[in-house]
Amino acid sequence: MEYLYILKQALMYIVVAFWCYQMVVSLCALVKLKDKPYLTNKKHKFMAIIPAHNEEMVVGNLIESLKQQNYPKELYDIYVIADNCTDSTAKVAKEAGAIVYERFDPDHKTKGYALQWFLKQKIEENADYDAFFVFDADNIVDKNFIVNMNKKLCQGEDVVQGYRDIKNPTDNWITAGYALFYWTMHRLYHLARYNIGLSPLLNGTGFMVRFDVVKPNGWETETLTEDIEFSLKRIIQGKKLGWATDAIVYDEQPTSFKQSWSQRSRWTVGHMQCIKRYTVELFNSVRKHKTLMNFDGFLYIVGTTPMLVITMLLLIVNCLMYAGNAMSNFDFFINILNYLVPTLILPIAIALLVLILEKKPIKPMIKGLLCYPLFMGTWIVINIKCLFKRETSWQKIDHVRDIKILEVKD
Repeated sequence: MEYLYILKQALMYIVVAFWCYQMVVSLCALVKLKDKPYLTNKKHKFMAIIPAHNEEMVVGNLIESLKQQNYPKELYDIYVIADNCTDSTAKVAKEAGAIVYERFDPDHKTKGYALQWFLKQKIEENADYDAFFVFDADNIVDKNFIVNMNKKLCQGEDVVQGYRDIKNPTDNWITAGYALFYWTMHRLYHLARYNIGLSPLLNGTGFMVRFDVVKPNGWETETLTEDIEFSLKRIIQGKKLGWATDAIVYDEQPTSFKQSWSQRSRWTVGHMQCIKRYTVELFNSVRKHKTLMNFDGFLYIVGTTPMLVITMLLLIVNCLMYAGNAMSNFDFFINILNYLVPTLILPIAIALLVLILEKKPIKPMIKGLLCYPLFMGTWIVINIKCLFKRETSWQKIDHVRDIKILEVKD
């Protein structure tokens, strides 16, 4: 039992140190810094890229919101990659005013492959764009998105994540869970890091990349989470990403638990692929660059699945010590509370704080707040499940409502 006690103490120190670091960094979300100076006042030329697989119901709304941008229309083009579509996505997109590229490759269907295919052509054409945006087909975009991203480009930032808001946060407890999770990550992870010179991460959609960044090698990703992979590769190079709170894109979340389970399973597998592929490179980047930014990137990759494994191991050690009479009933009860409180109570408190900080309406989110521990708890189960059985199949999100930009702004 002495060895179990030593192991328990060591694991506890690791967990406590990790979460203390995260808490300190999260507090930096409250820091308000001066805006960065402009390096140029140029109005850049952009392409908006929309990979779309069977998205005829929603892609028109995204194109319409892009056409309404407060930015010179001659300085951006809207491209839709109709990727392995069997519906009228291409036709709807063309009629809405987009330039459509149709792609058919049944063995390679993910967004990463679609972006590789499309950007390779634009690089070979030496297309005269300064930067590009990537959107999901079910997004709608705030009218000042391009203006605010152009500002970031003028300030010298070359890879910038916009603010990913939610189109349907009050549909049910699942969409509310997504909304609370994203709002929390935006405020306490991405913004906090950006404020103190660390690196936020790309978040799947609504991001900008300077075209020159991908010209040497194209869009090279190989995991299911191409956004995180691209972010980690930049951090390994010692280059931090930007964050644009005022460049807002609204994303639709699944209302079905089955779809949510499948989606989050795929994300978890993608994270595991990144852990396997990039942990050593991230560690070496810390040694090479010797910056807190690189160390923080390394902590991100070891703080996902590895930290869950450590926490599970700590729980098992506590149970073994209790079963071996090396722990009293009271001590065991306190130890179990150490798991239950962070899992059941703390997420609600943090989410409520974020709602206040982000000036989001609280009353419509009360049911979502109460169910938030269930949403996050199922994510823990998904992580554990993916340690043993990994799902890599993509499942399309069913769109239950035709939400337009005016509806989310009202």
